Amino acid sequence: MVEGLRLMSHDDVEAMIRIVGAAFAEYPGCVLDLPGIDADLPELPARLRDAGGEGWVVEQEGHIVAMVGWAPTDEGTGELKRLYIDAAARGQGLGTGLVGMVVDTVRSWGRSQVELWSDTRFTDAHRLYERLGFVRTGETRELHDPSNSTELHFIRELG
Repeated sequence: MVEGLRLMSHDDVEAMIRIVGAAFAEYPGCVLDLPGIDADLPELPARLRDAGGEGWVVEQEGHIVAMVGWAPTDEGTGELKRLYIDAAARGQGLGTGLVGMVVDTVRSWGRSQVELWSDTRFTDAHRLYERLGFVRTGETRELHDPSNSTELHFIRELG
């Protein structure tokens, strides 16, 4: 169990936008695009629930320091969405705990795999995902966003 974990709510949106924006700012040319590709962020808690999934945040000392969500993508798959951890809170095992929680949740819904998409620049996250059993599929997608993002596809079989 991740200490400070709770369900994501609309009251957390401002803090979540800050965490995502700060994470993007760590990479040259990577920008938060709220009117465009990142327009889901202001309504993320409701969007995840409406899709049949859920989102969580981690709160430490009154501040949101991490976030993650999941949503079903088809009958056998759940997608890990929006894993972001504040730079000051990294190295505490939050990423491992949050990914594990999503995997367990997707499994409990009777799904056979978890998928995710991750920007090619997020190499630290890729190492985490691979360490936790995710495999790169070789599939990529271009987002055609202001950051000129290309994402890599990862899958973890739950069999």
